[in-house]
Amino acid sequence: MLKERIGTALVLFILFLAALFYLSDFQWALLMLAVISMGAWEWASLIRLKPVATRVFIAITIALGAFLLWQYVNPGMFTLPQQLSIWLIALLTVFWAVMVPFWLAMRHHLKNQVLMMAVGLLVLLPTWLALDGLRRASPLLLLAVMMTIWIADTAAYFAGKKFGRRKLAPAISPGKTWEGVAGAMLGVAAYGVALGIAFDLSYWLVVGLLALAVLSIVGDLFESLLKRQAGLKDSSSLLPGHGGVLDRIDGLTSSLPLAFLYFPFYHVMLTPA
Repeated sequence: MLKERIGTALVLFILFLAALFYLSDFQWALLMLAVISMGAWEWASLIRLKPVATRVFIAITIALGAFLLWQYVNPGMFTLPQQLSIWLIALLTVFWAVMVPFWLAMRHHLKNQVLMMAVGLLVLLPTWLALDGLRRASPLLLLAVMMTIWIADTAAYFAGKKFGRRKLAPAISPGKTWEGVAGAMLGVAAYGVALGIAFDLSYWLVVGLLALAVLSIVGDLFESLLKRQAGLKDSSSLLPGHGGVLDRIDGLTSSLPLAFLYFPFYHVMLTPA
C-alpha cells in the first residue's frame, strides 16, 4: 500500500511539474478546470446526488469556470466586475476561517442537497481561480505555496505516527492528533525560515505560511466530516493509494484562495528581513 501510494505520488508530481512549467496559461487553466470538474463529480457522490443532478452540478461547475476563463481571454466582453475573483475568494476565506470551524465543532449534517451544491461551488471554483491566478503570477509562487501544504501533510503524518497520543478530532478523523498538528507547524516554520534565508525575505512569511497550514488542516477535516457522513472512506478511487481528487486537494481548497487573496500584498514578504 505504501509503495503504491509513493508511486502514485511520484507520477503525479512529475506530471504536475511538467504541466506547471511547460503549459501555456490557457492550457493550464483548462487542465485545472478538468481537475476541478473531477472534484465536482466526487462532491456529488459525497452529498448523494442522483445521476441527473450530478450531471447538472458538473455542467454548472464547468460552465461557470469557462465563463470566468472567458474573462481572461476576452476582458470587457461582459459587464462582469474585474474584481469578482477577489471577492469570491475573500468570501471563501471567511467561509473556511469562520463558518467551517463552527460546522466542524457542531458536526452539522446539512442534508439540503441544493445548499450543499452551493457549498461545493464555493469550495471548488475559488480553488480553480487560485490555481490559475497564482500560476499566472508565477509558477514558482504557486509551487512554493503548494509545497507548504505538502510539507504540512507529510510532517503531520510522520509526527503523528511517531508521537501521536492526543486526538485532534476523534469523531471526525480518528487518525489525526495534536502532535501531528505540532509536527506540521514545525515543518512549515522551518520551510518558511529556509525560504527567508535563501531569498532574503521578511520572516513575516513564516506567519503567512503557518496560517495556510492551519487552514489546510481545516480543509482536511471538513472533507473527512463529509466522507464520514456519507459513509465513504475516500472521495473516489481515481488515484491508487490516495483515493480521489478531493482527497488530494482538500487542504488546497481551504488554503490556496487565502494565498491568492494575500498575493496583492506580497510585497511585505519580499521586503528583506
